[in-house]
Amino acid sequence: MNKRKYRLFVICCLVLDLLVMLISGYRYLDRKIPDEIQISRGKKTEDVTEVLSTPFVTFEEAVTVSQDGGYILPCKLLGYIPFKEIKVTPADDQEIYVSGSTIGIYMQTEGVLVIDTGEIQNRNGETEEPARNIIRQGDYIISFNGEKISTKRELIDDISELDGSEVTLGISRKGECIPVSVTPVKDKKGDYKLGIWVRDDTQGIGTLTYVDQNGNYGALGHGISDIDTAQLLNIRNGALYKARILAINKGSKGNPGELAGYICYDDRNILGTIEANSRNGIYGQFTGIADDAITLKKMPAAYKQEVKIGTATILCSTDGEVKEYDAEIRKIDLNHEDTNKSFVIKVTDKELLEATGGIVQGLSGSPVIQNGKIIGAVTHVFVQDASSGYGIFIENMLKNTERLF
Repeated sequence: MNKRKYRLFVICCLVLDLLVMLISGYRYLDRKIPDEIQISRGKKTEDVTEVLSTPFVTFEEAVTVSQDGGYILPCKLLGYIPFKEIKVTPADDQEIYVSGSTIGIYMQTEGVLVIDTGEIQNRNGETEEPARNIIRQGDYIISFNGEKISTKRELIDDISELDGSEVTLGISRKGECIPVSVTPVKDKKGDYKLGIWVRDDTQGIGTLTYVDQNGNYGALGHGISDIDTAQLLNIRNGALYKARILAINKGSKGNPGELAGYICYDDRNILGTIEANSRNGIYGQFTGIADDAITLKKMPAAYKQEVKIGTATILCSTDGEVKEYDAEIRKIDLNHEDTNKSFVIKVTDKELLEATGGIVQGLSGSPVIQNGKIIGAVTHVFVQDASSGYGIFIENMLKNTERLF
């Protein structure tokens, strides 16, 4: 009986190990072979299959799906098991102006962002929370008693005129506009309050990645989220400014570090508009092309399948001058669900490691160069290893530019 139980246990363990291996292998191949790719116009199907060649995967005959030459390339595991269909889209090769310069960022939200609700001590010394379970963290207040509001100042002015009557706020929540009613509370000073903490703008330091031939730029490689709600900010407008690095808080294990800078808020120092804040960066029109504060170098853009494990360089500025620093591509994921985490990069340059510890806040958007082409940009730092972080393929940033402009 004991031998039979032991044999059954061993068999179960082997089956479980086999399942884990199969799932891991499937996941590896899924990340290795993308759901869709772009290729240079004129490239043949054989060129695509050669680039994507992977053990255990075979490719079937391509099926044309669009007049511009786009097609679907089916592939199978072991020649029999349907695996996935790859969408192949011909595209024109691009040359863009690569930067690496430090920029100041200022954005105003679309409506007034609620970062939290809070308690109010009324005239009787009791605490009340009028907005609790009515207004949520991450909501945007877009109207007050039917009147549109755009700024925190407008909201404060409206609240100052309250007489204790119930107010109706127009709320934008996850893309849906809904009305909510809140009854204000009179505090100890005799002022009426709604019990909400709000914000209507944000600012920071980042890195300009590129400017295309039409004067459209891409920066950061990731979106700007509110520090309190961690939600991607809905923006009304914004601008890029000249910025100057004042100090570097060096990154270390458990501490990502940051560039401390000064943003020159003056109309003469505006470098461009911010027209979109997306998961893959901020985008807009660049107006400072002839500005000496910004470095721009014309360079071809690589397709994601051209990125290889091995040596690369990073363009960034830590002292006002854009320099090229040595790095290594350690891992590539052609099919990551978070497109701004498509490859892992490690800083190997002694000078940059000595100055910053590796990747710090403010270097997001730093262009990554390999084989004479821009392949992407730095987006995140690993908290437990400041020398390493994630990057986004330049192809994904350029797609955002194409959709917006």
